[in-house]
Amino acid sequence: MLMITKRHLFFNLIILTIPWLSLLLMGKRSIKRYSIASVLIVFFESLNHLYGHKRKWWKFYDKKKSFIRDELPFSIGPYMPLSMWLLKYSYGNFKKYVLLNIISDGLFAFLFINILKKIKIIRLNRLNHLQFFIYLHYKSYLLYGLQYLYEKIKRPWLALQFHQLTLKFHQFKSIFL
Repeated sequence: MLMITKRHLFFNLIILTIPWLSLLLMGKRSIKRYSIASVLIVFFESLNHLYGHKRKWWKFYDKKKSFIRDELPFSIGPYMPLSMWLLKYSYGNFKKYVLLNIISDGLFAFLFINILKKIKIIRLNRLNHLQFFIYLHYKSYLLYGLQYLYEKIKRPWLALQFHQLTLKFHQFKSIFL
């Protein structure tokens, strides 16, 4: 059985619930539009976490290391909803997207990680703050690329669906008129 301190459990519950509750303000259409790229980037981020876990790039203060208790809440908690919010407010304006990602990744790598160290959740081990920032930030370009590909694939498919629907409507109209 995994041992988890009350502090760590409380922290995990917060990082899992608050970001997801924020999506209630986003709207169904945006959630649907940005969820595919976000799910794919969370999968990729989880693989990165496994690699970082194995390389001991960071250390969690709770003993008996556990990917599910330690790294996974960061991926499925704030990472996916934040990815969706960043895409919602900046997709289509690449400079704005990069700037917002630099700000969010910088805040986490240089400020938030120190707060997590002070409350004894996690600390950097084999990475300095700049290396950790790069580790966080490079994936933002992949996220944007995934969304771009999704938009390219989705639009022709929607046009085809609309065309087929129009043809069916004309067939239906010609039968009854």
